[in-house]
Order: sequence, then structure tokens, then C-alpha cells
Amino acid sequence: MLNRIILIGRLTRDPELRYTPNGVAVAKFTLAVDRRQVKDREKETDFIDIVVFQKQAETCANYIGKGRLVAIEGRLQIRSYDDSQGIRRKAAEVIADSVRFLDWPKEGGSAYNTGQTRGVPGQGSEISFNEEEDIPF
Repeated sequence: MLNRIILIGRLTRDPELRYTPNGVAVAKFTLAVDRRQVKDREKETDFIDIVVFQKQAETCANYIGKGRLVAIEGRLQIRSYDDSQGIRRKAAEVIADSVRFLDWPKEGGSAYNTGQTRGVPGQGSEISFNEEEDIPF
């Protein structure tokens, strides 16, 4: 049996990072994924909840934000819960194994869209040092 999902879409909001009582990082966000457009019909979009764990959750929280284009690979999970009125509900979400950043932010704006990636070489960040100091390698 196989449960694999691959999605490409844009974040509808910044990832929400939390930690479990055991210290495991968990990031949640919603991905807007366009359906194929059928002639004479308006474009339709699905809004899919994504859950990312551990180091990848922290990376997502630090480097992507609302509007960013990403590819998600993972599995579909359906869970049940009781709402505040005691009614049994179901929620579908994708548990991501892999999150790939497909675009880089434009200049200006917040940390999510300045092009700075907080020290990731080759992704808009710069490593600098004072020539008077020792060379770092």
C-alpha cells in the first residue's frame, strides 16, 4: 500500500512553530494549491494543512513565509477530534517528509522576503570578517 502526496503551492500564512512537551519542533501552515483550470470555469484553489516536524520545522519557520512557493512531499493523515460542542470532526492534513523552497524572496519587506536567509551561504547571505582578525579557515 502507498500513501504519498506531492504538492506545489504558496503559503497562505507564515508557519506557526511550536514545541511538544518532549522538545520536538512542530510547524504548521496552510498551502494554497491551484486545481487544473477547466475551460469556461473560474480557477479553483484547495487550501491544505501541512505539518512539519523536527529540524525541518525550524527551517521552515525561519526561512519561508506567506506567499512563498514550495513543494511538499509527504503522506495524507486523517484524524478525528471532538470540537468545543462535543461534535466529532475529521481533519485531513499532510505530514511533510520534505519541503523544498522553489522561489527566493524579492528585496524589501520582512525577514521572510528580504532575500536574507540568516547565514545560509549561497542564498543571499554574506559571510564577512575583519581583515585585521584571523582568517576563519
